[in-house]
Amino acid sequence: MAEDMMANRRDPVNEIVERKGRWITHWDPENAHFWSAVGRRVARRNLIFSIFAEHIGFSVWLLWSIVVVRLGAVGWDLSVSQALWLTAVPSGVGAFLRLPYTFAVPVFGGRNWTVISALLLIVPCGGLAWAVERPDIGYGALLAIAATAGFGGGNFASSMANISFFYPEREKGWALGLNAAGGNIGVAVVQFLVPKVIVLGGGLALSRAGLMYIPLAVIAAVCAFLFMDNLSEAKADVKPVWSSLRHPDTWIMSLLYIGTFGSFIGYSAAFPTLLTGVFDRPDIALHWAFLGAGIGSLARPLGGRLSDRVGGARVTAASFVVLAATAYAALWSVQHTSLSVFFVSFMLLFIATGVGNGSTYRMISKIFRVKGEDLGGTPEIMLAMRRQAAGALGIISSMGAFGGFLVPICYAWAKSASGTIKPALAFYVGLFVVMLVVTWIAYMRRGSRMAQAGV
Repeated sequence: MAEDMMANRRDPVNEIVERKGRWITHWDPENAHFWSAVGRRVARRNLIFSIFAEHIGFSVWLLWSIVVVRLGAVGWDLSVSQALWLTAVPSGVGAFLRLPYTFAVPVFGGRNWTVISALLLIVPCGGLAWAVERPDIGYGALLAIAATAGFGGGNFASSMANISFFYPEREKGWALGLNAAGGNIGVAVVQFLVPKVIVLGGGLALSRAGLMYIPLAVIAAVCAFLFMDNLSEAKADVKPVWSSLRHPDTWIMSLLYIGTFGSFIGYSAAFPTLLTGVFDRPDIALHWAFLGAGIGSLARPLGGRLSDRVGGARVTAASFVVLAATAYAALWSVQHTSLSVFFVSFMLLFIATGVGNGSTYRMISKIFRVKGEDLGGTPEIMLAMRRQAAGALGIISSMGAFGGFLVPICYAWAKSASGTIKPALAFYVGLFVVMLVVTWIAYMRRGSRMAQAGV
């Protein structure tokens, strides 16, 4: 009996002995003894360095959102629509790359892929540094080089799918919210730092915007190599990812995530250009546009924490109410040429997107847990559903990121067709109302299984 008790005390530590290449062979975060003895410490370490790598990825992804404001000063003569396309294309490429990046975690391992994806960021950084001060290369070449910044957008899907395996269900909302917020805030950091770095020492050196992130990408890769782990549980085949596509909830949540994250990344990319093109205030764009992405990023863990307590669907629905109201306020501000109302409405909009980002991600893991319980709730079924949830996270993040492509494009279309962005803002008001209704029907309607489970 004494020997059995000693073995039980050793189990949590012994079972986490790593294979070659930092592969953890056993991971059971739902076991309270395992989690308190060793799981939380290992998960926290992986989360910290995942946040750092994802932060650099997001920063590179949105580099063009602020660089585009100063292109005219180095010889580029671009229309507002062309500038918006330069911010939209990296978002579209990043959205597309999130699909293969999601598959990369089960194929290569979360730690291994973090190293590779961080090193890939050198490509867009070096390309930007070379291209921005060469207007003779033409707009098409500039657009193609900007597209490579999408590498940074793909990092999010693999990072979130990886971290979702490390944490127990009861703490996933907070952990995923922190992981996402650390990445999201890279948008604010790049919009804050770039305007200052490119003018250091006098003059304008726009190439520094890319050069400053090359060593940071290398550091992120080295840290991931030294301090992160691969989970054998996550190194499944890609079938769970395909299986997640069979669930209607994967597609419903993709739509909702377009409304939350798509709005966040799209408005973050377009906001500096809108301040410059609609109100002719490049000074505000360069020095204050970062606030929107900053408060939106900080609000994301709050959305996850609130969802852990009151349910993700309720928080998501509240976010869409605020999004519709603030989009209408922004429309009013353009109609009445009120820069102050426009700026404040966008700040509130960013907060709502951040909270909604956290709540929608919390809903996904809960939805698949409920599905597993309905299928019998055996350990094998629950593991399969956790893998499908991780796959769904990647699919949903990819679909949501396409919103980051569509938002600037919609503004570019409205500006070209009517000379104003008012049609685009009116469309967003209606879209947020539709998403509010979808949230209620699918996850809040009285008597539905998901509502009863508190999704």
